[in-house]
Amino acid sequence: MSINIIKKVCFLMVLLTSLNAMSQELGKVNGKISLSGNEPVPGVSIVLKGTRYSAVTNDNGQYEIKNVKPGSYTISVRAVGIHAVENTIVVTAKQTTTKNFTLSESQEDLDEVVITKNKYKQDKPSLSLRLQTPVLEIPQNIQIVSGQTLKDQQIISMSDGVIRNVSGAVRLEHWGDMYTNITMRGSQIQAFRNGFNVVTSFWGPLTEDMSFVDHIEFVKGPAGFMLSSGDPSGLYNVVTKKPTGITKGEATVMAGSFDFYRASIDLDGKFDKEGKFLYRFNGAFQKKGSHRPFEHNDRYVIAPVLSYQIDDKTKVTLEYNYQMANMTEVGSYYIFGADAGGYATLPRNFTMTQPGLPDTKMNDHSGYFTFEHKFDDNWKLTAQTSYFKYLQKGYSSWPTGVGPGPVDLDYDEIPDGTLGYGEIIRNVGIWDAESDMFLGQIFVNGKFNTGPVSHKVLGGIDAGNKEYYADFYQSHDLDTFDNPFNIFAPNYGMPANGLPVFNRDTPLKERSFGGMISKYTAAYIQDELGFFENKLRLTLAARYTWINQANWGDVQEDTHITPRVGISYSITPSTSVYGLYDQAFTPQSGIIQNGDPIKPLTGNNIEFGIKKDWFDGSWSTTVAAYRILKENELTSDPANGPNDVFKVVLGEKRAQGIEVDLRGKIFDGLNLIANYAFTESIVTDSNVPSIIQGSTVPGFSKHVANAWLNYTLVNGKLKGFGASIGGTYLAGRQTDTWAAGLERLPEYFKLDGGLSYEIGKMKFTANVFNILDKYLYSGSYYASTNINAYYWQTEQPRNFRFGVTYKF
Repeated sequence: MSINIIKKVCFLMVLLTSLNAMSQELGKVNGKISLSGNEPVPGVSIVLKGTRYSAVTNDNGQYEIKNVKPGSYTISVRAVGIHAVENTIVVTAKQTTTKNFTLSESQEDLDEVVITKNKYKQDKPSLSLRLQTPVLEIPQNIQIVSGQTLKDQQIISMSDGVIRNVSGAVRLEHWGDMYTNITMRGSQIQAFRNGFNVVTSFWGPLTEDMSFVDHIEFVKGPAGFMLSSGDPSGLYNVVTKKPTGITKGEATVMAGSFDFYRASIDLDGKFDKEGKFLYRFNGAFQKKGSHRPFEHNDRYVIAPVLSYQIDDKTKVTLEYNYQMANMTEVGSYYIFGADAGGYATLPRNFTMTQPGLPDTKMNDHSGYFTFEHKFDDNWKLTAQTSYFKYLQKGYSSWPTGVGPGPVDLDYDEIPDGTLGYGEIIRNVGIWDAESDMFLGQIFVNGKFNTGPVSHKVLGGIDAGNKEYYADFYQSHDLDTFDNPFNIFAPNYGMPANGLPVFNRDTPLKERSFGGMISKYTAAYIQDELGFFENKLRLTLAARYTWINQANWGDVQEDTHITPRVGISYSITPSTSVYGLYDQAFTPQSGIIQNGDPIKPLTGNNIEFGIKKDWFDGSWSTTVAAYRILKENELTSDPANGPNDVFKVVLGEKRAQGIEVDLRGKIFDGLNLIANYAFTESIVTDSNVPSIIQGSTVPGFSKHVANAWLNYTLVNGKLKGFGASIGGTYLAGRQTDTWAAGLERLPEYFKLDGGLSYEIGKMKFTANVFNILDKYLYSGSYYASTNINAYYWQTEQPRNFRFGVTYKF
């Protein structure tokens, strides 16, 4: 063997020995990237800044970086469309350093910027909806309206077009921009905020401003996992914005027709380098006029949120939302016409409101404290408590009398003390209100296996105390029979009977004559059993509810157990079919004129459907058929108007229909939301002589169809330029009251569209609403002792909004 060969062998042995010794001195970094709720995030890049060390997360959200030299590094989590999330780590020789990251608080952030970058489709419900199952696998029709949808459509509040994005949802628009009051599957659905039922009366809550809203979840039918008390038609859950751990900000200014001006800001960040102490702040200021004179609705909003990650397993969040509304008196937007004239007999900008009336002011406070603790990767405890305070000081307008239509008599021959054609006695009533709610929840989510069967367990306790007091018992006629208001020759000077002066010296609780008080406690358990590698899922659940309620002095107490049984089967990984039986049990608000006690509403829902994700989850479709039976439901007394507190009890009501929803990215740049619903709601058994069996129950439109199409150029010189078009069609409208009159509401079609351009940190958005400039309205026929008339509320004629958003 030559000397050269011996030298080479010796050198190679020394080199290998050195490398082996060096490798023994190196360390390793691993961890998991997930969302809140331990949902893994695949395809995310992990980099040790300033080095060649990097990795990409697998399908389980896990990563591993081997052979890292000991030392201090800045580890960076990167994904397309977001700022890097960074933290400091120390790598020790011969040891593994584990670093986990939670990218965001909500599925919305993931959908928008991390995985699918899909603007309109979300695959997972929020933490506040309590479920840990993808929407595709839940045996119920759940539709989620994403935050990007709200931005693209320039939606500013819950009553400003949100429902176009959900099949079968319509509004009872008597309350304008004050209360949302959405009906779906034949009756009004419950309003939730961050998982809490925030309804204390038929009239509330104050419609949410979108500045602090992350997304909105619509749950069709009863939801035993959510409802301690609620209507079996369903609920909507407004999910507010939370800190994401990503330092970013966004400011938007908007302007539009009829003196509309708005500014909002969204600040998201962290107080410390480690990202344990996070903040989010949202605020908005809005001045909003109307196409009707003397009318406005101004808003002021602040919404700070703080969260602190105590350790890898425990986090606390503190949140406060404040909304202040300053608006014209409630009811100012309604017009009354003679019963012989029908709807829409006056110009769209006509008003009956009286200038000089003080504004109605509403202050809406809500505070939340959330505690989350992960025992391990499979078990998590969530405890939430909240306090809601609502204060209202204002007025409501509704006429005392409306003159009849044209008669054979000459105008001068109409008897004294009665109103002639076009004459009205306008009335203003006081509406002061105060609401307090103390609500609490504690629930556990868990996962485990028993042999080949998987289990997703949800169990918890809900408790609440709700109080609502109001004075709507004082009223004042603005006009007199000698000098009525004439719609053909309106006089907006000082009214003949002067402006109202109401007595507010007496405390509101004494003026309220008892108020509406509800106390409840509920316990529930749900198990989703997975068979055949979770292809077949069986949901078994039950809720026990105790309720004590007092409505204007009438005290009741009751208990009820509501079962829930659901089955879902994945035909393919992207297609599932389901069936569901669920029940609801809820107290009701109101007064029965003869003094009968108010019984809780009970209802059950049978539902079947099919869900499918298309093209690797880019867009989804849901088709559902349902049948809901309700007993003891209260409704407006046909002998009184919608402002009246008196109610009547039906025997049994049946609502049934079919719903179709489509949402998501059809291909790069093209996003679509489309839906259709057929709804039919009738009385199957009646206790009210004037409401016969088979009568149509108001609160729906038989046919509802919506679409919103957005296309944005993703390449080329015009990259970032987008266009949108959308429409709403209603037929067979039954959104009015029992007193139907001779004329039904006509078919409704509204066309909207817009343009947008995004370049760098700037985005410009302009939308035109009611492009066809149609005379659009909703309303009803009002039959009472002094009034037999059509009333209606007109929507704005063709109008626009222009906004500029700056991201920083």
